[in-house]
Amino acid sequence: MKTRLISTLAVSLIALVSTFAHADMAVKGPAGLMVNNAGLTVYTFDKDVAGSGKSSCNGPCITLWPAVMAAADAKPVGDMTIVTRDDGGKQWAYKGKPLYLYSADAKPGDKLGDNFKDVWHVIKP
Repeated sequence: MKTRLISTLAVSLIALVSTFAHADMAVKGPAGLMVNNAGLTVYTFDKDVAGSGKSSCNGPCITLWPAVMAAADAKPVGDMTIVTRDDGGKQWAYKGKPLYLYSADAKPGDKLGDNFKDVWHVIKP
């Protein structure tokens, strides 16, 4: 019984996280920076090659820099395109560069990841 309850909770949590992870799209925020639906600052990574259709941030990197995910049926809009991650998930890209959040940004307006190690940058569309 306990195992079934834990399994049910785990499946429910995964479904909930997937719903929020795939519901993001970056837009221009009030400070002129690009933000996600929750108002968190969005970043690009210099190691990503624009137009390659790939993200260079995987493994431990993606834990620190979560991808701005797109729904499986999302369609490109203007400068917003979609790349397919190594795990098959869809990620939003701006002018061909995959988009990320920074895990240390706790609230809208935070931009603690800007110029992190000189390879992470906020987007000013």
